[in-house]
Order: sequence, then C-alpha cells, then structure tokens
Amino acid sequence: MTGRRLHRSATVALSTLMVLLGVALVVQALAGHGGVLSPRTLLGLLFLAAGVGRLYIEARRGRQA
Repeated sequence: MTGRRLHRSATVALSTLMVLLGVALVVQALAGHGGVLSPRTLLGLLFLAAGVGRLYIEARRGRQA
C-alpha cells in the first residue's frame, strides 16, 4: 500500500468517524430534550458538516487523480 493510498484510507476512516460522532451527538441531545439550539446539538452538527465535507472533497480528489 502506497503512502498516498494509506493517507486516503485514513482520511475516509476518520471522516466517517466524525460523521458518526456528529449523528450520535445530535441524537443524544434531541433524545434528552436538549433542544435544537443546545451546545451539544450545534457541536454535533459541526462534526457532521466537517466529516461530510472531508468525504466530499476526498471523493472529488479521487475522481481527478
């Protein structure tokens, strides 16, 4: 496995983990009656957006290479 391929695999794995963590934070906040504007919900949405953004950029980079 080359260094570039290893880097891509690690990026995809960590981005997926960020998405899952974001979803878990949002679900936990809403299930615990934290509300839509609670800090846990906002943090979860930020994790979700960062993970999806990284996956999107990695997918676009993969098509160009």
